[in-house]
Amino acid sequence: MHQQPTASHFIDGQYIDDTAGDAFDVLYPATGEVIARLHAATPAIINRALDAARRAQTDWAALTGTERGRVLRRAADIMRERNHDLSVLETFDTGKPYQETSVADATSGADALEYFGGLAGSLTGEHIQLGADFVYSRREALGVCVGIGAWNYPTQIACWKAAPALACGNAMVFKPSETTPLSALKVAEILNEAGAPAGTFNVVQGLGAVGASLVTDPRVDKVSLTGSVPTGRKVYAAAAEGMKHVTMELGGKSPLVIFDDADLENAVSGAILGNFYSSGQVCSNGTRVFVQKGIKDAFLKRLSERLKGVIMGDPQDPKTNFGPMVSKNQRDIVEGYIAKGISEGAHVSFGGKRVDKAGFFIEPTVFSDVTDDMTIAREEIFGPVMSVLDFDTEEEVMRRANDTEFGLAAGVFTADLTRAHRMAAGFEAGTCYINTYNLAPVEAPFGGMKMSGVGRENSKAAIEHYSQLKGVYVAMTDVEAPF
Repeated sequence: MHQQPTASHFIDGQYIDDTAGDAFDVLYPATGEVIARLHAATPAIINRALDAARRAQTDWAALTGTERGRVLRRAADIMRERNHDLSVLETFDTGKPYQETSVADATSGADALEYFGGLAGSLTGEHIQLGADFVYSRREALGVCVGIGAWNYPTQIACWKAAPALACGNAMVFKPSETTPLSALKVAEILNEAGAPAGTFNVVQGLGAVGASLVTDPRVDKVSLTGSVPTGRKVYAAAAEGMKHVTMELGGKSPLVIFDDADLENAVSGAILGNFYSSGQVCSNGTRVFVQKGIKDAFLKRLSERLKGVIMGDPQDPKTNFGPMVSKNQRDIVEGYIAKGISEGAHVSFGGKRVDKAGFFIEPTVFSDVTDDMTIAREEIFGPVMSVLDFDTEEEVMRRANDTEFGLAAGVFTADLTRAHRMAAGFEAGTCYINTYNLAPVEAPFGGMKMSGVGRENSKAAIEHYSQLKGVYVAMTDVEAPF
């Protein structure tokens, strides 16, 4: 396979393997064929990675922020130069079309490295004058950070976690999802090549047990997870045992509200991006599409017309714009939800079937006549399944949009500017959109409310989650004491 990593793990600046670890296969979702066989990290591998990170972190933090930033920006340049090869690998890893990975994955990772590389030299404390005395603050690294990635954006997630962590002077041990384990190894390779000291960014492979041993290790100071709510609960609780810092970027069942004064074409485009990009495997997807009754029929008609433009085929073909599910298991989960939607009385207005070809393909699926209490409107599906619900008034749809345990994202399409901002203010979600959906520039904070997570990724806000402030009181006068 093109540019495939040469071993399971990347530790202390080099590829290593330990065949004593449980073997697991990596499948190409478009065909189901095995493209790599990796070994899960043994306790010896985990120890080696954490020891390397602990040792490297001291030297890395001792550099100036500008020096650290230079390494991250160099890594961003390398990543952009190799975008084609990285995108091919990402497509093999995830099954996402090359048309998508070539513009949304390594490029997004490079943006994060460049952005935080640029911020690194500006991370300073402040001076607080108190009469003759004063206090100054120091912004310091946390130490060793553990990153645990999801399978849908392996390159991007590795960089979204590594970039702010390294900018602040931390080292990282990153565990990708066992379903898509290859791309993060290339991120480690590039950071090493860019000049990050050996051990600054390490990658270890494995399933939940490997993640659990990393999260609970006393050498670890911070845990950042991208994953599901059930996984987040476990990881958060385990990290809390050791008073570790955490960032949790979890799932959602996000509302996308379309008023009848919205630009129809843009609203349909937003709904497509919020449900069918990456074959629906995006945590922030707006899978509850609330359409005001006056535009509902026109919306469904135009949506069905646009979905005829789906080109499903070899994801490496640049013409393909819709890929398979990441795994057989994920396809089975989605098919179970489709069956449940039908049995609970929702109407399939488009798609709904498995595609008769090799790999884990399923049609983009649209349910209409969905009600708030149906399973497909309550639970995160993580596949190409859109639920269309109708509504009458702004007050009604706001209440219904927020009636969920999740709070990752929300969006509104309307021509009424004041209503758009009222909706954005009223949504109980950390990432909101007006007249667009699912854009995630590194300059903007990304994260959830309620069960959808803790903390923020990207933007200057991420610095707060990968550093800590130390206050230093300086006395310029004699010390008074009661005796």
